Amino acid sequence: MSVVVAYHVYGAGGFGREVAQVIDDIESDHVQFAAFIDDADAPTPETLAWGPVHRASDLGVLAGLHFLVGIGSPSTRRSVTERAITAGMRAGPAVVHPRAWRGRFVEVGIGSIVCANASLATGSRLHEHVHVNLNATIGHDAVLHDFVTVAPGANVSGFVTIEAGAELGTGAVVLPGVTIGAGAVVGAGAVVSKDVRPGVTVVGTPAKPIQR
Repeated sequence: MSVVVAYHVYGAGGFGREVAQVIDDIESDHVQFAAFIDDADAPTPETLAWGPVHRASDLGVLAGLHFLVGIGSPSTRRSVTERAITAGMRAGPAVVHPRAWRGRFVEVGIGSIVCANASLATGSRLHEHVHVNLNATIGHDAVLHDFVTVAPGANVSGFVTIEAGAELGTGAVVLPGVTIGAGAVVGAGAVVSKDVRPGVTVVGTPAKPIQR
């Protein structure tokens, strides 16, 4: 008997709907979109067009079911993941869009989402609850730890390490061998040629820390 994974997408905003689209595009009898989970009082018409919306306060009735988090912010994604697991939900298997390119010996952890036209080169590893957005590239042997977000069009080179909860902005470039520390933020379009310390925000070309 085949097992069907019905995904409940936590977050009904723009990216949540993109995640629903990824699930829909997989076109498998074993994978389907079930519903959204959201904190909003009134779901938008765009959200309701996809299907039902459960209130986050009702997580208990979804115990035992699979979820993915369609929220870009790593810290928020971690928070709602913990909330869903505490309520008895199960982090769903990763979803990879059928138009994404995936090399050999690539690992993608549970709860992770890989969008259309993204590339995962050989030997790259995505840990749990990682987001790789549209047209982003992950180079060979790169390692992305839990709750990393890679925005659309960002380029991660080979042998890069991105530690937990870090975020790369749209079009950012990380050169080979660089380490991005936990919770760091790389601004849109930045080019990172040196390691970035944990919790630091860098911008520009070459990328430099924002002075506070």
